[in-house]
Amino acid sequence: MVTLRSNARRSVGGLWIGLLTLVCAPAAALDLQVTEVASGIYALVGPTENRTYDNDAINANLGFIVTPEGVVLVDSGATVQSGPLIEQATAAVTEQSIRWVVNLGSQDHRWLGNAYFAERGARIIALARTVETQRAYADSHLVRLRETLGDRLEGTVPLTAPEPIEADRASLDLGGVRMDLLWLGDAHYVGDALLWLPESGVLFAGDLVYLDRILGVWPHSRIRAWRDTFHAMEALEPTVVVPGHGNPADLAKAKRDTGEYLDWLVREVEAALGNWEPIDETVERLADAPDFEHLEHFDGWNRRNLNQTYLQLEAE
Repeated sequence: MVTLRSNARRSVGGLWIGLLTLVCAPAAALDLQVTEVASGIYALVGPTENRTYDNDAINANLGFIVTPEGVVLVDSGATVQSGPLIEQATAAVTEQSIRWVVNLGSQDHRWLGNAYFAERGARIIALARTVETQRAYADSHLVRLRETLGDRLEGTVPLTAPEPIEADRASLDLGGVRMDLLWLGDAHYVGDALLWLPESGVLFAGDLVYLDRILGVWPHSRIRAWRDTFHAMEALEPTVVVPGHGNPADLAKAKRDTGEYLDWLVREVEAALGNWEPIDETVERLADAPDFEHLEHFDGWNRRNLNQTYLQLEAE
């Protein structure tokens, strides 16, 4: 495990405060809620709808940790325009500036705001696995964002961590707070990472976990690895899971909304392949899944997830 340290040695502890506390109202047109999940640890909960011009393509969760030496930002938004919105959110609870940005994933809204914070002196931190995928998808993400954001994409330059961490685990001491940056296996994207704060029991799970809305299996996702990575994450036994999408909750809800759905996809499609059931019949038979129909976007995504899972497992 790689160990990175800042100069400070004081720690910020604290247990989950039970009911998640709303700290401030949404910023501008973007529905980005600031929610305290433990002492000094906050989730920036974005909308669960699709990317739009009005939500600045931030339809995901970010987060931040307030330390005695500055703020640690977890993911940086989709564009340079995300920066002021994020600063407005952090300023509602602290006068500390953002000194570190930790990237957990490779999807646009996790890192394309990096340059804004780097220009203001923040250090960008990410695993080499994550950076490799960020670089591979940067151009395609910008093309897609241009279609949605138009002029709001102006000035956005892909900037990855200048010194990627060549390890799967890194112990970070930032402002005196211990954080573990972990790769436990691929998930929504290859190289997706987690940020674990063992003293508070808070896990920033990135796109490993979706709550309240259904997850999306894309061609670049690794469905079997995603399932296995989720189960590896369970061993951490977090008290609070800050998902990539949806409201922060406990591990039990993460299992219901993500873990059990991943198990179901792999199990049911494996059985269909074992019985030589064609893909169209498999998708139609499994299109109704009562255990998961409560999840937002189920009608639009379950069939696609089944189709993509079938193609991936068939190709193995």
